[in-house]
Formats: sequence, C-alpha cells, structure tokens
Amino acid sequence: MEELKYCPSTLKEGYSTYSPEACRKLFGGKHVSHILDFDSPNNNSADSTDYVEHIGRISLAGFQPKGALVLRNGSLSIPKEGKQSQYILKPAPASHALLERKYCPANEHLTMQMAAQAYGIETAANALCFFRDGETAYITKRFDVAPDGSKYPQEDFASLAGLTRVNGGSYYKYNALSYEDCADIIRRYVRAAQVDLLRFFRVVLFNYITLNDDAHLKNFSLIDRGNGDYRLAPAYDLINTSLHLYEPKIFALKKGLFKEGMKMTDIHTVDRTDFVEFGRRIGLPERMVKREIDTFAEESPIALKLIERSFLSEELKRSYRQSYQYRCFTLK
Repeated sequence: MEELKYCPSTLKEGYSTYSPEACRKLFGGKHVSHILDFDSPNNNSADSTDYVEHIGRISLAGFQPKGALVLRNGSLSIPKEGKQSQYILKPAPASHALLERKYCPANEHLTMQMAAQAYGIETAANALCFFRDGETAYITKRFDVAPDGSKYPQEDFASLAGLTRVNGGSYYKYNALSYEDCADIIRRYVRAAQVDLLRFFRVVLFNYITLNDDAHLKNFSLIDRGNGDYRLAPAYDLINTSLHLYEPKIFALKKGLFKEGMKMTDIHTVDRTDFVEFGRRIGLPERMVKREIDTFAEESPIALKLIERSFLSEELKRSYRQSYQYRCFTLK
C-alpha cells in the first residue's frame, strides 16, 4: 500500500501511521501499527478464514459485517476464545448491491471524524486500519467495555421501546417510531434529560446534513457507565449512505421527525421549519434550537478539510462535499 500522508484516525497532516493523539484515544497511548497481521475476509487465504469465523459474533446488520479485535503485544489481533473484545472491526462489505462498497470504511471514518472535530459531537473513538493485503477497514473502540473488561449496561432504542421483529415486523427498527418518539425515550429513562435531548437534536441535524439515512432505532442507545444513571451513548455508525445506495432516503425512520409522520418525496420537502418544529416538540428552548440550526446551516471549514484529507476517492470526495454543502443550504 502507498505511504500515508495523514493520520488514519484524526486525518492530521504529516503522519504515516497513527498520531500520538490517536494512540491516546484508541490505545491508551501505546504505539500500534495501522496494518493488521492478517488478510481481508474477502481474501481466501488461510488466516483470513480464522477471522471470518469471528464475523457475526457481535452482529451482522444488513450489508455490514462486524468482527472483534483485541490489543495484544502492541498489535490489533483476533481475540482468543472467550476473550472480551475491545474493538469492533468493520471491513468493506462484500455485497455488490452497494455502490463503491470498498469505500464504506473510509466513508464511516470520515463522517465520524466530522461529527467529533467539526461539530463537537461525542463519538466512539475510531480510525481506519489496513489488512495485510492492502484492503481498508474501519475500527472503533468499544465504549461499552469497562477498563476491567466488564460490560456497562447499554440498551438501544428499539429494546427500550419493547420492539422486536416478532411484534414490529422485519423493518421494526425503521418503521415503528419517529425521532420525536425517540426523544420521549430519552425523557423517560434519562435523569438529566434536557442535556441529552440537546445532544440528540444535534445528532439528528448532523445525520441530515451528512445524508445518513441509516440512523435507525438500534443506532441510538442509552448507557450507564457505572454511576447508576443512564445517558445517551456516544454517536456511532455515522455514514453518508447516499454514496452507496441506489435510492437513498432523507431519514432512516419511515415517520421522519414527527409522530404523525412526514410526507417526503425528495429533499425539497424538508427544510429549516421542520427542524424548528422538531426542536419545539422535544422541549428545547427556541433560542437554543435557532442557535443549533444556524450552526449546522453553515458549512464548516474543518468538515471541508476533513473531506479533502479523507481516504475516499476523488470522485466520492466531490460527491460528499457537494451533498453536504447543499444540505447545509436547506437549513438557512
């Protein structure tokens, strides 16, 4: 593979591997190689077969396989049987139903970095890494695992709403609720609800301007990190789905922002007034709603820089930038 010019985590210039900042966030300050010691699961080599056996132990959602990794002897490795994983690894999907599928890891990495660096959204620590055969993968540090290896209590919004495939159908995580309903879940279970309602509002706005139409009920969760209080978990699984889907939508949830649903046919049916009303309905002060929408209506120079430094192809960088700029414009 070519020598890197940017840190494959922070996208800071002048690094051919993980920067010290990235090592602190991801690996407790340890220096770790960005190259894995085994091939991609899309490669039929003997050691990639060992990795394939671990795919699905965490989940297999839609087209995106997920595997488990641990940090061992300064390297990211496949965990031994019964060992608690510390990281989630997402290789490029193998499905040809997706457009530009090999760039899915770079897309998710870029979108997560934009959320954190450009908009101050709390996210799961993340980076890109590279299989021995050169294929790119996305890695994220598990925020539900305590330093002693135990797991923090965590429940996604589908579970908190009591929804399953049995009572909600095959598409329960998309069809059952609206984002307004999700705010009710926060209000019901979070003691400092007003704080997390604002955090939730900002993530919904961010998903809109970055064209993430896969922000379904299982991609939001509440977590108790040992103090007895549930709070909104850091953002995860953020990706610009329009780069990979033939028919992208505006929102992942069929009802959109509101409990009664929204009539949406194209981007022109959603604008600033919808988010003003959404903010009002979930109980945020009017001045706060205006401030946040104004923030997301302006293109972020940091976001644009990250797009240019990302590991997307030049064509996908252009598509991402243009779609992001247009969505920002619709909020003015």
